[in-house]
Amino acid sequence: MTLPHSPTIRRATPDDAEACHAVMWASVTDLARRHAVTLDGSAAEWWAGGESLHRFLAAHAAEWWLAQEPRSGDVIGYARSIARGGLLELTEFFVLPGHQSAGVGRSLLERAFPAGRGEVRSIIATTDMRAQSRYVRAGTVARFPFFSLVGTPAHASMDGDLTARVIDVDAEPDRHLVRGIESAVLEYARDDADIQWLLGDRQGILYLRGDQPAGFAFVGERGVGPVAVLDSRDTPGILLDVEERACTAGVARLDFHVPAPNEVATRHLLSRGFQLDPWINLQMSSRPFGRFDRFITFGPPMFL
Repeated sequence: MTLPHSPTIRRATPDDAEACHAVMWASVTDLARRHAVTLDGSAAEWWAGGESLHRFLAAHAAEWWLAQEPRSGDVIGYARSIARGGLLELTEFFVLPGHQSAGVGRSLLERAFPAGRGEVRSIIATTDMRAQSRYVRAGTVARFPFFSLVGTPAHASMDGDLTARVIDVDAEPDRHLVRGIESAVLEYARDDADIQWLLGDRQGILYLRGDQPAGFAFVGERGVGPVAVLDSRDTPGILLDVEERACTAGVARLDFHVPAPNEVATRHLLSRGFQLDPWINLQMSSRPFGRFDRFITFGPPMFL
């Protein structure tokens, strides 16, 4: 039986995007305070910088559910997932601090990340222990951390025998190459809608050795990633090119969200003066998958 003042759980719509974002901001900044980590920016500033991303997720969610306070109608929590072929990713799961540990989160997670759905189930999780307990019960376990390396980009030259060219958003052969590289590295590739949105948000670059693909990178004012390489030995050269493009574009702060297995990227970025940020995320999944020693995730780190 539902109590008179129990939260209302319903499917979200695109009109709920900004209210859900406010819940995310309140939850993330509360977690940061509890972990003595400083996060800059108001909810409005975060929304201004990330509206395109949240509108995209609203339009392409596999599942998106929210909880409302029945008397006020205020959104107090939400959970959302996306699907990429057989990969189901929980992109967000947030409940306002004053409403946590009351069963709201369990109801949302059961709907947005349903048991048995997806060949692989994946989450880029915060270090909130209560959320991780739910993720374990949902069939995932922590595989490795994601480190954030932060710095000011400097001019650099890509060495070696790779060539780079900008991806043409209207060219199916270019999108096909991106999907092929990502399938080889992660097992699951973004579809055309994902790639086209990425190319609207940031510049996409294909890296070739002769006429053979070697990797790709996406870089823009709002973030870097994803970056994928077929051979980890090409990682430093590609990251030098990414840094040069960001520097030329006047980007003041560059954040790379690097899986711990990608030691080549971590060592390279540290040698370039990038610093490890105290904020850490965890890759959780239902089984091991992908070659994360050859990958850098989308930033901000909400999904692969």
